[in-house]
Amino acid sequence: MTVETSNLKIKNWDAIKNPLYPAEGAGNQTFRFYNLLGVILGVPLFLIIFYRLSLWVYPFLLLPLGLLIFAGYFLRSSKYDSPFNNKVQLPGKRLEEYISIKDSSLAAYSGRNKIPMEIFFESYFDGKIDLCGDALEIFESRHDWASFEFTMGQLKYFLTQWIPETLVHSKKQDEDQVRDHYDRGDDFYAAFLGPRMIYTSGIISDNNKRETLEEIQDNKLKLVCERMRMKAGERHLDIGCGWGTLVAYAAKNYGVNSTGITLGRNQTEFGNNRIKEYGVNEQQARIVCMDYRDIPKRPRYHKITCLEMAEHVGVKLFTTFLEQVRDMLEDDGLFFLQIAGLRRTWQYEDFIWGLFMAKYIFPGADASCPLGWVIDKLEVSGFEIYSVDTIGVHYSGTIWRWYQNWLKNKDTITEKYGKRWYRIWEIFLAWSTIISRQGSATCYQIVAHKNLNAFDRAELISKRLIS
Repeated sequence: MTVETSNLKIKNWDAIKNPLYPAEGAGNQTFRFYNLLGVILGVPLFLIIFYRLSLWVYPFLLLPLGLLIFAGYFLRSSKYDSPFNNKVQLPGKRLEEYISIKDSSLAAYSGRNKIPMEIFFESYFDGKIDLCGDALEIFESRHDWASFEFTMGQLKYFLTQWIPETLVHSKKQDEDQVRDHYDRGDDFYAAFLGPRMIYTSGIISDNNKRETLEEIQDNKLKLVCERMRMKAGERHLDIGCGWGTLVAYAAKNYGVNSTGITLGRNQTEFGNNRIKEYGVNEQQARIVCMDYRDIPKRPRYHKITCLEMAEHVGVKLFTTFLEQVRDMLEDDGLFFLQIAGLRRTWQYEDFIWGLFMAKYIFPGADASCPLGWVIDKLEVSGFEIYSVDTIGVHYSGTIWRWYQNWLKNKDTITEKYGKRWYRIWEIFLAWSTIISRQGSATCYQIVAHKNLNAFDRAELISKRLIS
């Protein structure tokens, strides 16, 4: 079925949550970069000339003034820039039809006066706002009631927490972040991940079919093993294995000797129990609680997989990580990297969502970057790219199913973990269903191998290119 919104026609698919108002927002296509650069470079020079200072002072003025100008320019642009090429007509409803404000300090937001998204979700988590309906349906109309302008709260978080964490990425920092996050309780994650306990994107096989969460995750497990051409007896390493389902699945169904690495204590115990449940001998598969930097380099592995863990390595250490993977891989081995990424043609919403995710959902995952950046790092580290697939819409379908599970378990989660934790994940899952569907964030599946003259590339020839 096709739905017409203004002069934009939208098809409806059974496999995903279909958009209602896929409006475009302001972003890099309206952002005046050269104006910003001119102001950053010009203001310190003006001050030097005006106060007759030495040119040696210029570098010392440039950094602090540049940061202030950059922040102020972004704050202003995000508030006043107009959407680019928007063809969607929004409902035009009053804010009160979407949210109910309980706190008098927020009284200024009413009628058609939109509330900044960061102020909304922080207030919602604190109980100062309630939703007038289903979170996902309300977020489908978010451009009608929310603005995507940067706030002082986000600026403070970005400067005092995000930047320092991005620059550090020590073992202690990564361990604290992972264990605070993933050791919260397996029941917390089971409430939306379901019995497979896989916290990565599934794969939809048919856009006209409503597959279950378990079916699309099983599709992904099979796809990974088939793309990696796993064979009995091969050594397989899964870096950032989560609850160990891929390790157990690969060992059971493909006969590989599989090792999973995670920093989560709960995940380690769960994963080793899952291996036993799958009937796999502990000599053939195991989950080890270890920092990826401490993985023994020998013996090498025939197949290495890393599904949505590399983001947590961070921009600073990403090349070092890839060089480590290359060193641990056999010369004829394959590397499967599934990694979340961001679009280069950004909108302000993308950044506001990204800061929300960094603060509440995936702290330390700053290596979510555009595809070109990831490919460049792989090639610089000595890999050749065999294949790349963008699976963002599959992720949207996956998160939508997580969201439905979360709603079903509202009472259980609220009783044990409180309303605040329930609401944080409610917004995360609702908003991310849309974000990954519209391309703000996406996910890439990359198969690579060592770029060696002797590598047998002919062995990888398949019908994939002509089917």
